[in-house]
Amino acid sequence: MTERDLENEGTRADPRLQALESLLSLPAAELRPTLNTVSQVISELLHADKVDVFLIERSTQCLVAVGTSETPMGRLQQALGLDRMPLANGGRAVQAYETEKPFMTGRQEEDPEELPGIKFRLGVRSSLMVPLPIGEEIRGVLGVSSAKNDFFTREDLRFLTAVARWVGMVAHRVELAQELTKLAVKQARRAAAEELITVLAHDMANYLLPLQARIQLLQRRAARKQDLEDLRDADGAASSLRSLTRLIQDLLDVGRLDQGLFTLRPRPVDVAGLAREVATTASIPAHPVNYRGPEELVMIADPERLRQVLENLVANALKHSPAGLPVELEVQAQRRPEGLWARFAIIDQGPGIPPEQLSTLFERFARGPGSTGLGIGLYLARRIVEAHGGTLEVDSKQGLGTRFELAVPEAPTPAR
Repeated sequence: MTERDLENEGTRADPRLQALESLLSLPAAELRPTLNTVSQVISELLHADKVDVFLIERSTQCLVAVGTSETPMGRLQQALGLDRMPLANGGRAVQAYETEKPFMTGRQEEDPEELPGIKFRLGVRSSLMVPLPIGEEIRGVLGVSSAKNDFFTREDLRFLTAVARWVGMVAHRVELAQELTKLAVKQARRAAAEELITVLAHDMANYLLPLQARIQLLQRRAARKQDLEDLRDADGAASSLRSLTRLIQDLLDVGRLDQGLFTLRPRPVDVAGLAREVATTASIPAHPVNYRGPEELVMIADPERLRQVLENLVANALKHSPAGLPVELEVQAQRRPEGLWARFAIIDQGPGIPPEQLSTLFERFARGPGSTGLGIGLYLARRIVEAHGGTLEVDSKQGLGTRFELAVPEAPTPAR
C-alpha cells in the first residue's frame, strides 16, 4: 500500500477528521448560511439534537444563534425565540462566553443556573458549551445539545473545543471575504462617480465663458442705464457664477491629481500680504477675520494655489463659527534645520469636529453633518500643500473650536 493509500485509508477511518476537513473546505459565502452548514455537520457527527453557533451582537448585548442545525430541536428553538440570549438573563451559554471557559453537563434539568426555557420548553438534558474565538477575540459560543441525559463524553468536549477553533477560522474567512467584497463595490462605485463628475465638470466648463460674457453685458447695460435693481441682480448672478466656476475648477483639479497632470507655477510671493488680503476680503461685520503676522514674508510658492488653500480654510472656518465671533488667520516665519518655513494657522471658535470624522476629514467626498458641499475642498487643500512639500494638519475638540495649521518650506520641494 502506498503512502497516499495510507493517508486516504486514515481519512476514511476517522469521520471527525473528515468533518473538520469539510468545514475548512466550505466556500467563503455569506455568514449565516455558512454557519448553518457548520452546525449541521457537527450535529450529524455528534448525533446531537441541536447545534448552535452563537455570536455576540454588540448593539443589543445578546448572543444570537447565527448558525443552527436543521433539526426538530433547532426549529423549536427558533419558534420559541430562544435563538437570542440577552447577556443580562444569564444561562450557561452566556456563562461560557463571559468566562471564556467550556461547560459540560448531562443533567441540565437539575441545573439551577440554566434558563427555564432551555431546560423545560426545549427539553435539553445534556449540553456542551465552548467559547468561540474569531480573529483575536472570543466572539461567541459553540453549543451542542441533546434531549438525552449523560449523552456527551469528555472526549466530545475536547473535540468540540478543537472544532470551535476551526469554526472560528471559517467565520473569520467569511467575514474577511464579505469585507473585501464591500470594499471592492465601494471602490468601484467611487471610481465611477469620480469619472462621471470629472466628465460633467469638463462639459459644464464649456458653458461658463459664454455665460460670463452675457452677465458682464447685463452689468454694463444696467450701469449705463443706472438701473440699480438690474445692476444688483446682475452682480448677484456674477457672484454665483464665480462660485460655480470655483467648484468646477476644484472638480477638474481632482481629475488632474488622479492623472498626474497637477502642476505648480512657483514664483516669489509675499505670503504675509497674500494672507492679509484673504483675511480682508473674507471679513464681514457678522464674521470678522483677524490677521496676525509680519508685514512681509517672501517665499517661493504658487500664489494662486496658496490663495486657494487659504480661502478654502477661511471659508470653512467662517461657515462653522458662531455669529459675532472672529476667525483668526495667523502667519509666522519658522526657522527649521532644513531652512525657512512659513506657518499659517486658521482658528475658529465653532463647535469643533466630532472625533469619528477627524480620520477621514481630508479624504475625497468626505462630508460631515450639515455639510452642503461635495467634500473636496479639504482634500484639495492638503494635496496643494503637499505639492509644495508642506503639511496640513487639524486639531479640534468638540465645543472648543478648530485649528487648521499648514506649513510650507521656503521653496517647493518634492511632496512628502
